[in-house]
Amino acid sequence: MHANSRFVTSNQTGPHEHLPVLLARHRAHPFRKPFADHNIAAWREARAAWQGRAPLVLDTGCGVGASTLQLAAARPDAFVIGVDQSLDRLARGKPQPLPDNCILVRADLVDFWRLMLEDGTRLAEHWLLYPNPWPKARHLQRRWHGHPVFPLLPHLGGVMELRTNWALYAEEHALALSLLIGRTLRPERWHPQTCLTPFEQKYRDSGHALWRVCADLAGA
Repeated sequence: MHANSRFVTSNQTGPHEHLPVLLARHRAHPFRKPFADHNIAAWREARAAWQGRAPLVLDTGCGVGASTLQLAAARPDAFVIGVDQSLDRLARGKPQPLPDNCILVRADLVDFWRLMLEDGTRLAEHWLLYPNPWPKARHLQRRWHGHPVFPLLPHLGGVMELRTNWALYAEEHALALSLLIGRTLRPERWHPQTCLTPFEQKYRDSGHALWRVCADLAGA
């Protein structure tokens, strides 16, 4: 397959110098923005479909849902929730009906994560697949590890895996998570044979270096 995806470029040369201070501030002052009604409804729909009957897998920013379907096929014993904020992406090119062990919902992840925590939900797997890198230094707080919600994520537990085509994003994610859980994490190069998302395939076929960070948060 021919692909020509552009490489990530940034005015940063290493992990952002303000990340540890920013993370400490977010940890000291939990994010308390009121929940939007449509996000509450999305969590209730997903929770009703899951019913707590199987290990729970969360596929964040799932786009068209290709990764959600692959995760559901790979884990028939689990229930997979794919979340994306775009109804248009969620509606594209999937079999109907979906497998019994997955659901796709439209929601803002910031609310969705917090609603899960309020309910005491614990994850078996937590996937962050190729999030928007926001590569300019001034956009640090738009990256997930720079967002005020990030210190809450280890409390969802499970095995968290980030994948990205920007080494610096992986480094910052590993640093932020290490500071939160008190255990050193490091990115590793990733060479997928089978791609979970269209982005992963596009980046791989364009010759990008791919990276992942895996963390077992069961004891977080």
